[in-house]
Amino acid sequence: MKALDNKGQVFECEKDEELHILRHSAAHILAQAVKRLYPEAKFAFGPANEKGFYYDVDLGEKKLTEEELAPIEEEMRKIVKENLPFKTFELPRDEAVKLMEERNETYKVEHISDLPEGDRITFFQQGEYIDMCVGPHITYTKALKAFKLLSISGAYWRADQNNKMLTRINGTAFATKEELAEFERQREEALKRDHRRIGRDMELFLSDELVGKGLPMYLPDGYTIWTELEDYIRTKERRLGYLHVMTPCVGTVQLYKTSGHWDHYKDNMFPPMQVEDEEFVLRPMNCPHHMRIYASKRHSYRELPIRIAEIAHDFRFESSGTLKGIERGRHFCQNDSHIFCTPEQIKAEVKGVCDLIFDTYKDFGITDYRCVLSLRDPKDTVKYHQDDEMWNTAENALREVLKEIGIHFTEEIGEAAFYGPKLDVNVKPVTGNEITLSTCQLDFCLPMKFDLTYTDANDQRKTPVVIHRAILGSLDRFMAYILEETKGHLPVWLAPTQAIVLPVSEKTFEYSGKIYEKLKDKGIRVRLDDRSEKIGYKIREAQAVLRTPYMLVIGQKEEEENVITVRSRDTGESSTMTYEEFEKLILEKIENKSREV
Repeated sequence: MKALDNKGQVFECEKDEELHILRHSAAHILAQAVKRLYPEAKFAFGPANEKGFYYDVDLGEKKLTEEELAPIEEEMRKIVKENLPFKTFELPRDEAVKLMEERNETYKVEHISDLPEGDRITFFQQGEYIDMCVGPHITYTKALKAFKLLSISGAYWRADQNNKMLTRINGTAFATKEELAEFERQREEALKRDHRRIGRDMELFLSDELVGKGLPMYLPDGYTIWTELEDYIRTKERRLGYLHVMTPCVGTVQLYKTSGHWDHYKDNMFPPMQVEDEEFVLRPMNCPHHMRIYASKRHSYRELPIRIAEIAHDFRFESSGTLKGIERGRHFCQNDSHIFCTPEQIKAEVKGVCDLIFDTYKDFGITDYRCVLSLRDPKDTVKYHQDDEMWNTAENALREVLKEIGIHFTEEIGEAAFYGPKLDVNVKPVTGNEITLSTCQLDFCLPMKFDLTYTDANDQRKTPVVIHRAILGSLDRFMAYILEETKGHLPVWLAPTQAIVLPVSEKTFEYSGKIYEKLKDKGIRVRLDDRSEKIGYKIREAQAVLRTPYMLVIGQKEEEENVITVRSRDTGESSTMTYEEFEKLILEKIENKSREV
């Protein structure tokens, strides 16, 4: 494919450049279409990215809706059909500013002021539209053969929440219509798996504008899943000697100044609340509370390791554009723990954490994941606690431990927590990009900040090492992940309704009621659907909407023969058995946490 650089030279681009150039050009064509339809629009940034492209637009008081993407996309098609040539030119700084001011592009003017003196200021133009850009671009608009606008979201100018919220129009482009069609097929599959859609269908959780963005509320069935996950991980932790605690959802600002979070993390925290003579904040994490629990009494090396754990409610001020159902909210619950140990115990404790992570993944059938050793960026003096010796010690210790216990990992610079390196276990969902579920962090920093100690065998005071770890990560994100992986077809032990009794007619209500009561008495989560609907409708709803593992169809024949017909959600097959046979079957599935129905 031919492309145009910002010096006006046409060149044959490499295959790996082609997609980026197409998407970058699509962003310019999008901006031109928006300007034609909304002449007062002002443009911020419009780059290509790994998913496609976007443009951040200031539309004044206009609130763009998803329905208005279609006419914008149609206008883009007209521009493509016009086959406008892309042209490029360069201006001195003062003339560049003047041009952008004349075109009322205030964001571009501000961007020019950020550019170093002496930088070339180049522009690309197609038809009446001019954009400040370094290129390269396609040579003619007709080269953009396959594109689609996808969604609208919000984005702050310069990603700063103190600036104006702009409208981000997201789209994608491909070299061929066949590639676009495959993308749309995969996208449709992702939409079917979207946990927000599943949650709405199954009535698991909801968001309410009056309650607040990013603050989901769990409905009875959703909270059932949540508590099953909580019981699952808490039981595993107890068997491994974890001690569970409960700490407040708030802390003083001084607590977070002591930990260092105030200096390194306050932009992600909710604003302070003044109460009498103290300032409090909603906690974004739990480590400072757990540090204070450890510090509340003296400890001997004989007590270590001490494993403090909590299913803790945390709050982070995520920007509204990043919020996504229960996967990413402003309130979430971490499956958190802090292990206080001696340096000699690091290897055994990290191994224990890794064993717990992978044992949990085995239970849930999670196989597509990779391990990343996240390190600090030594050049970043703002994000990270400044102590080279501490960082070198911590990074080398964690790296060596992971090698010794046989964990295969890659290393990524700049992804560590501000106080220490960490192992991130990233899973690859069916629906999209990697997400981090589990973490294991090595911390030499906070124990010193909180002056934590233990006495060694020689009665000398020493500073413990702290291992921060989360197995399920946040229960909310883990639940979203499982819902999307299974399309809501949860295993029996985790399903909010494990069986539903479906009488064919009023004649079998009494017998159906007895079956229902027996199952309920055994602790099985069962429902009785005695509505006057046709049995076919009730089966379809139970199977496709509620995703109930077992449907017990009760007709006159079943009552006469004292049996039940059991229909499986996953296979759609039915079999007839006695009540006792079904009770044994479902209880075994629940007890063994079987993934099969």
